[in-house]
Formats: sequence, structure tokens, C-alpha cells
Amino acid sequence: QVQLQESGGGSVQSGGSLRLSCTTSEFTDSNICLGWFRQAPGKGRETVATRGRIGVANYADSVKGRFIISEDTTKNTLYLQMDSLKPEDTNMYYCARYDGSCSWPQLWGQGTQVTVSS
Repeated sequence: QVQLQESGGGSVQSGGSLRLSCTTSEFTDSNICLGWFRQAPGKGRETVATRGRIGVANYADSVKGRFIISEDTTKNTLYLQMDSLKPEDTNMYYCARYDGSCSWPQLWGQGTQVTVSS
């Protein structure tokens, strides 16, 4: 059974950094699109970063230049390095497997909370 498990969330001050981690068995297939989205209860979902085929990365405009998605296939782990954090980055972050176009998350973990204080 496919599983994704996030970790690394926490509370930081504005301008700080966090690195989220996601362990998943999905790395066995290099054609799978993996990524991160954020969503608060009752609010809309925003995909912040995806890693598509052959490792091509895409970012939401809101995080471009501040977040970096990466992976360590030897550890079956996907990362999201978040720098220059802003209060508006506060949210629940989810690691997900996306569809082939990297547009729609199909399966995700339980999420990890990120809180940025001003």
C-alpha cells in the first residue's frame, strides 16, 4: 500500500527556515509526479512545488525563489526546503502523489503544520 509520511513542520519567526521531509515508496517509479501542497481546514488547496518526470521542478509564484523541492532516492525521501518564510506561509503542508500532468494530487499524507510568526 502506498504511503506518504510528512515531518519537519514547526513554528518559526518570519524570515526563518524549515525543511519538510516526506518518506514514500513512490520513488520506485521515476515517472511519478510528487510534490507538496498546502491547505488550511475549509480553505482552498495550493500546490507549492512539484517534481515531475526526470526531476523537473515547478513552483507556485508565491514561493518561487524561497522554496526548493528535492529528493534523496536512496532514502525514499522528498524534501521541501523553505527559506525566507512569511506569516502567509502558515498552513498545513501535505506531501502528495500527483497525476501525470502534476496538476491534481491523488494521494497524500496526514500533513505537517507550519506556523510563521511576524
